[in-house]
Amino acid sequence: MIRDIWHTSFTVSNIEKSIAFYRDILGLTLIHEQIQHNEYTANLVGYPNAHLKVAMFGISNKPMGAAGHVLELVEYVHPKGEYVPVGTAHTRSAHFAFEVDDIFTLVQKLKTAGVEFKSDVVKIVEGRNKGGYTVYFYDPDNITLELVQAPK
Repeated sequence: MIRDIWHTSFTVSNIEKSIAFYRDILGLTLIHEQIQHNEYTANLVGYPNAHLKVAMFGISNKPMGAAGHVLELVEYVHPKGEYVPVGTAHTRSAHFAFEVDDIFTLVQKLKTAGVEFKSDVVKIVEGRNKGGYTVYFYDPDNITLELVQAPK
């Protein structure tokens, strides 16, 4: 029986660059960093001699559940993957959505930091979150991220 979500994970090209983005620009809390270069990891990911750099993030003042983090970023040192562009309409694409208090202020801060956006802020006009706001933007590896401000 599924009890909860442990974490969401994305593969990135450069863990240091991604840590700087998620911690310093988005403001997430870096919970833990580790190197995984062992038999357990190789068996789990299905790559002999796999060598991974892993960073785990949380959100300040938010319970993290049993995993202790909500977002995991992984750089494959070996085997080194290649960048494959995947638009949000393609099967297997994914995105991570963050709930925010003031979407307009945060978007301006991110734009000032050079973050690329897919759209302007959009007002949600139907459905469960009608009256709220949302926007898609990209991390350094063009992973789609979303900000959502709930209706007030």
